[in-house]
Amino acid sequence: MTTSTDRRALLAGAAALTAATLAPAAASAADAYPDVKKALAAGHDAAVKRLQDWIRLPSIAAENLNYPAGAEYMRQLALDAGFQHAEIVPSSGKPGVFATLDAGARKTLGLYFMYDVKQFDPAEWESPPLEARVLDRPGLGKVVMGRGAVNQKGPETTVLAALHAMKAAGRKLPVNLVLVAEGEEEIASPNFHEIVTAPQVAAALKKSVGVIIPFASQSPSTGAVTVNLGAKGALEMELVVSGEKWGRGPRGDIHSSEKARVDSPPWRLVAALSSLVSPDGNTVVIDGIPEMVRPLSPRERELIAMTAAKTSEADAKARLGVQRWIGDMTWEQSLERLAAVPTVNIQGLVAGYTGPGGKTILPGKATAKVEIRMVPDMTKEDTVKKLRAHLDKRGFNDVEVNVTGGYGPTETPEDAALTKAQLAAYRRFGAATTLYPRLAGSWPGVIFTGPPLNLPAGQFGLGYGTGAHAPNEFYLIESANPTKVAGMDEAALGFVDFLYQVAAVG
Repeated sequence: MTTSTDRRALLAGAAALTAATLAPAAASAADAYPDVKKALAAGHDAAVKRLQDWIRLPSIAAENLNYPAGAEYMRQLALDAGFQHAEIVPSSGKPGVFATLDAGARKTLGLYFMYDVKQFDPAEWESPPLEARVLDRPGLGKVVMGRGAVNQKGPETTVLAALHAMKAAGRKLPVNLVLVAEGEEEIASPNFHEIVTAPQVAAALKKSVGVIIPFASQSPSTGAVTVNLGAKGALEMELVVSGEKWGRGPRGDIHSSEKARVDSPPWRLVAALSSLVSPDGNTVVIDGIPEMVRPLSPRERELIAMTAAKTSEADAKARLGVQRWIGDMTWEQSLERLAAVPTVNIQGLVAGYTGPGGKTILPGKATAKVEIRMVPDMTKEDTVKKLRAHLDKRGFNDVEVNVTGGYGPTETPEDAALTKAQLAAYRRFGAATTLYPRLAGSWPGVIFTGPPLNLPAGQFGLGYGTGAHAPNEFYLIESANPTKVAGMDEAALGFVDFLYQVAAVG
């Protein structure tokens, strides 16, 4: 980890990069590529339609919907964008896509895409989630609303738009590209490691300087960007209690009057879940896990303090629809917890009857959909082992722990060339930047940052969108103020500039 002095020197060096270093020469990204900018404008409608068409083909792993169609569509998108080779890579689950674009360049950049999306309930949306309508958002601009619009098809389509525009402008890419896409990200990537470790994929990735997942990173109010130096890991599972396995309670649903003499699987599940956290639900107390967590370093605390000073607490609360943080903590304290604290979250509880009115039953089975967000130095395997031991020690041996997916946290050095390229590209667009230790959300970047690849990995992208995993998800395609917050064309131009920064920064 670099010191504060080292960091100041690094930032000064990035700011002082000359026009000769940042080929092609220009004062800013907005002026550097007039040929590509013209091609982006000419191809704007086609790029928006590409996004809309992709949204209209949802691949949902949890519902086994549109497989292998989603992978085949992703493969064709890569070929259309200029990748010379694209193939379907099988796995034990849903297939992946591997593509390469050889520009004859000295450096190679890895791209991570996902072609799957989350489930949705159309009744909750103001616009049908698969129609991908273009809507006006006052003060923001025109957006495409639909499932997958920002997570991740909008940012990914923006990258494809950049490649289409460079091809149309007759411009050779400054780096080679390796693309790896999966169709199970939304179920915590249970088989993605098989795709990445396929011999042809691993060999291509080993030549890269790092891997980027496209991102819509700007604040809608300021246009500022937070560069994350890592991400939390995620572990998804179901905890199940059944009368049959427990040996107590009913094998199936029975009349609720029998509760006077029959044990209840739902209450047992509630007791097991309660043992995992403090009484307020906010602190993980699974045996051995608090001891695993690596404390924030002085430099990480410094980065968080800088982020707190330069970002808006009010904006964050408004976006989340909350009025207070846990324990009425300060903005900076909330950012520390967001980066440093593991969590146990109940995504859903299912037991018995949930329709209109009552049904007076004692359910024979109860299920909780649970996730654990992991921080350094936690691992998926060790966390599962500790969870099982914790439950067994308390007599919950019968509680089933069915892991459905997961991966550990990622970390990328502050002084990595990939990080320098991100900072340079953002600043050339005019976006204020802050560094933050790790994204509280998760993506399977540890498969790139961990052995055997050990590559830097992170998120990059201008633009804005919101509603990931929620109703009314949208992605900004035409900004009301493009010099502050990028629409699709400006974000694509930013990605073009990022490719040049990757090529230039050592």
